[in-house]
Amino acid sequence: MPIAKITGQGLLAIAFSVALLWACLIAERVEIRRAANARSHTMHEIQRMRRSRRAVPPSPVPVLRRTPVAVG
Repeated sequence: MPIAKITGQGLLAIAFSVALLWACLIAERVEIRRAANARSHTMHEIQRMRRSRRAVPPSPVPVLRRTPVAVG
């Protein structure tokens, strides 16, 4: 003899709760992955910006060679 019977409405509520729980878990995983990708992209962007802000060494100035002038 069963102690309690689960009605169709009760089964439907349980199924809905389980489906909602799985949806929340999947959405959390997706959000964590999206955040990790955004963090990685941001770190690469910061590195790129730091590289572009570095001082560029000046190009060497051409040495002007004078031809000797004959005196006299």
